[in-house]
Parts: sequence; C-alpha cells; structure tokens
Amino acid sequence: MNDSDVTVAMRSCVLRYYRVFRRSTLQEPGMRALLQMCLAACSVASPIAVVTIAQGNPEAARVKNPVAATTESLGDGKRIYQRYCASCHGSNAEGGPGNDLIPAAPDLTDKESKHGSTDGEIFSVIKNGVPPELNMIPFGDQIKDTEIWNVVNYIRSLAKRN
Repeated sequence: MNDSDVTVAMRSCVLRYYRVFRRSTLQEPGMRALLQMCLAACSVASPIAVVTIAQGNPEAARVKNPVAATTESLGDGKRIYQRYCASCHGSNAEGGPGNDLIPAAPDLTDKESKHGSTDGEIFSVIKNGVPPELNMIPFGDQIKDTEIWNVVNYIRSLAKRN
C-alpha cells in the first residue's frame, strides 16, 4: 500500500463518517473543524490529483427528467435540498458554507457545471456522488429517485440567467 492508497482510504473513512452521522453532525461544536482538519491532513499527507469530470457523464446526459417541474415538485425539491444539500452548497445554492471544504462546494446556480449540466447528469451526481477526493457523497441510499428528480427541478429553478 502506498501513500496515495492511504490517503484515499483516510478520505473514504472521513466521508463515510460524515455520511453516517449526516450533515447535522456538522452543527455540533468542533465537528465541522474536525472534518476539515481530517480532509486537509489527507491532502497534505499525500496529494491526489483532483479528478475533473470534464463535460459530465455522457450516459447520464442522455437521461431525461421524468418529473415535471410543478409547484409541488419544486416545493419538495427545496425541502429535500435544504435537508441534504444546503450544509455544503448553501441555502441559496451559490456555494458555501461548505466552501471551506477541500475542494469547495460549487455554486449550483451556474448554468454549466464541471460535473455536467443536463438533468440526467445532475441526477447522477446527486444519486452516485463523485470521486471521494471531491467530497460529494452519494445520496442514492437516502433519497428516493423521484425526490432526487425534484431536487434537480429545484436546482434548475435557481439557475442564473446568463
């Protein structure tokens, strides 16, 4: 096992702990700082090249959103977003308070994302997460598919008009 393997294992453990105890754990004094220190230590101990998922996921890009962006869908999406996503991406989805994570939680109101900009790509990122070194854990085991589509609709409703 080399340094890179150890770093990946450490990050994986930290992110699994974060996932098990949910984001509410970060509200407790010292827990957010502990998570940040662990992630920083992983980065310093053995830097890993951050994997960029250029142009998203081609298979996911072809998936169409089966849920219409109704008032009900947007309301449900907002509720779920606030519970699972706002702690990193901010209540208005413009990044933060998780911006102090390594790397920072992205602004979800941008029309283009390095993880993809189609509904299917956004769905895939929420459901499956992205590589551990990018800090986006999968939520597929916590949020039903229909609810994820509602979150996609909600995020879309917040998109900046560029």
